[in-house]
This record gives sequence, structure tokens and C-alpha cells, in this order.
Amino acid sequence: MLHFVTSRLATGMDQPLLEDRGRIATLYRRYRFRVLSAITLGYGLAYTCRLALGVVKEPLIKQNIFTPAELGTIGSALFFAYAFGKLVNGFLADHANMKWFFGIGVLVSALANIGMGFSTTLWLSILLWGINGWFQSFGAPAGIVSLANWFSDHERGRYYGIWSTAHSIGEGLTFVAVAGVAAMFGWRFGFWGPGALGVCVALLLFVFMRDRPRTMGLPEIGDFKNDHWDVTEKQSAKTVLRQQLSILKIPAVWVLALASAANYITRYAINSWGILYLQEARGYSLEGAGTLLMIDTLAGIVGCVAYGFMSDKWFKARRPPANLLFSLIEIAGLGLVFFGPRNNAVLVVGFLLFGFGINGLITSLGGLFAVDISPKRAAGAVMGFVGVFSYLGASLQEQVSGQLIQHGMKVVHGTKVFDFGPAIYFWCGAAIVSLVLASSVWNVKPRD
Repeated sequence: MLHFVTSRLATGMDQPLLEDRGRIATLYRRYRFRVLSAITLGYGLAYTCRLALGVVKEPLIKQNIFTPAELGTIGSALFFAYAFGKLVNGFLADHANMKWFFGIGVLVSALANIGMGFSTTLWLSILLWGINGWFQSFGAPAGIVSLANWFSDHERGRYYGIWSTAHSIGEGLTFVAVAGVAAMFGWRFGFWGPGALGVCVALLLFVFMRDRPRTMGLPEIGDFKNDHWDVTEKQSAKTVLRQQLSILKIPAVWVLALASAANYITRYAINSWGILYLQEARGYSLEGAGTLLMIDTLAGIVGCVAYGFMSDKWFKARRPPANLLFSLIEIAGLGLVFFGPRNNAVLVVGFLLFGFGINGLITSLGGLFAVDISPKRAAGAVMGFVGVFSYLGASLQEQVSGQLIQHGMKVVHGTKVFDFGPAIYFWCGAAIVSLVLASSVWNVKPRD
């Protein structure tokens, strides 16, 4: 049984190269479309399994099932497990068959969500949500390794931007569909709905995902497209492990990891606590809050695609100028949401700017820039390395935000009243720190 599992998870052997150029081109068109569709839609739909807790926090608090601090602990379990899972699984992904690797991760994540719908015990919820985080961490390495294998250097930014819309798709479905289901049928269905969807997604991934091109007799994408940034890397014949470890010697990778950590504090502050903030500080219903955050998500889809296109075309694959532009847009959006005039129109504009800006930054700081400046066969490893910092930031955010919100919560005439002020300053400060760190690598260029 163990041999069966490991043989399925391991990438296949290189096959003899096909000689018919027309046949090669046809297969590349077919499988590139299938792989891009699978990693984008599959990751997006599976993403609902990661965000379900944020939708149901208000009923869990109001029904005295968990306190804000306990919800912060549960939420941090996912991010903590995700952080180290992304590192470990990032290294494994460079050696894995994406068809099985990605599908198994989604399947176990879905089952953990179904279990959460039955749990009202703190330790069990922490355990299940931690398991969910670990297997959710299969998704991003699967996506970036697939992109590195199937799309060449000078086109990767555009396709990375398309793939990065996946988390916005997942956020949108969570904030509207999952929130709607939870509002109609209760908080348990806020977990059971994503769980059922995740099982279906896993089955589709087993069908549509593909292993590396060489396992199918196709040439490497760089050879097929005649697109190489790093010829010396190809000639040196380094082992995959040596290339993976070499990323630790690149100072810019460390800086980008810290910038991403700060960025993820702000990102998951809105994803995890935004609905509660809109319900308690702005008086929105669950459906109304979810719909408003959906605006953030739609802007995020545009931001991901725009970042990839702008950084590739306008800045000739240089990420730092695009990072600065999108950081300023994100911070302007946060300013309108939390400090602007208190009316719906300003809130909508604020979320539009925030969603557009931060999702562009996620595209870059969350992996693309680090992949650009690292060996290609270390794509999963560098994605995992940056991911550790990113999700440790997200985990820290959950703990700190939960404590700050609980500290500011008071019971007035039998009703729980929240003060989000300290948490808001924490979230906005992290966005400024991310901007400063990302700007410090202005002169770093892709490997050539």
C-alpha cells in the first residue's frame, strides 16, 4: 500500500522525446489549457475550504460556542500548519506527480471541513483546522510547479496572474455562496458546503491534471519555446536538491519572504475578520457583509491579471515598480475603508482599491518575484520558503487580532459590543511595512 501511494505521488520517468513537431505543438496546446484550467479553477474552488471559519465567526461568538480569542487560536492552527506544510510540500512538489499530489491535498482538506461542521470542542476544532491547513498547503506548490513546467520564462508572469485569480475566485464564492448557505441553514453548513464541493473538485483534479511534459515525451517548455533565462543552470546539471538549497543564499528571497509575511497579515485580517467587522462596526447582515467583500474579490481578480500583464509588458518583467504601484493602491483602499467618510459608496471604492492592490501584491510577493530570481527546478521550494513566512504572518495575525478584538469587546445591556480600533492599526501598519520591504529590492532582476 505504501509503495502504491509513493509511486503514485512521485513524478514519472522521462519518456523518449516525440519527433513530430506538429504533434508536440498540438499536445502542448491541449495540456497547457487543461493544466491552467485545473490549477486555477481547482485551487479557486478548493479555497472555500480554507476560509469557511471567517464566515461563521459571528454566530459562533454570539452562541457562546467560542470566544474571539479561541477563534483566533483555531484560525492560527490552520495558518501555522499551512506555513510549514507549504515549505515541506514545496520541496516535495518539485519531485511529485501533480495529478495525485494536488488531488489528495484537496480531498483531505474537504474531509476536515466536513468534520468541523460537527465540532463544538476547542481542541478538536484546532486539530481539524490544523489538518486542513496542512493539506491546503498542497495547492500553491502544485500550481507554481505546474506553471514552471508548462509555461516559459517570459510568459510566466501573465499565466501566473491568471492562476492567481484562483484565490479571488475562492474568496468570492466563500463570501457570497458559503455566507448565503450559512445564513440560511446555520453555521454548520458553512463548513459542510465547502467540504462537499472540495470532494467533487478532488475527483476532477484526478482526471484533468497532468505530470511534467517530459513524462509524456514532450520537450522541456524552455526548449519548445526557445525561452531560457538561465542557460548556465541548464548546463551545470545540478541536482534538484542543490538547486533548492541554493535559494537560501539569495538575500532578496529573504527580504521578499518578510515582505510577504507583512502583506499576509493585512490580507488575512480582512479575509478572517472583515465579515465580523462589517457586521459589528458597520451594521451589515451576514449576506450584506459577504456581498461587500465580494467587491474586494472581483477587484482582486482584475488586480492579479493586471499585475501579471503590467509587470511583464510595461516593466519588462521587472516586479519592483509594479510592487510599489500596487502597494500604494492597497494602502489608499485601506485608508478609505477604515478612516474615510462612513457611507456605503466610500466603502465600496475602498474595497475596490484594496482588492485590486493587495491581490496584485500577492501575485508578486507570494511567489512570482521569488521564482523569477531562483533556479527553475527550485520553483516549488522557493514558493514553500516564502510561504512559511507568509503564513506565519497570517498565523500571527489571527492570534494578535483575536486578542485585540476580545480585549476591546464589552457587554452592554446584555449585548456584545466590539472595538476594532487597535486591530485596524495593526492591519494597516503591516501594509506599510510590506511596502518598505518590497521597495528595498528595487534593483533585483530575474536570473540571466
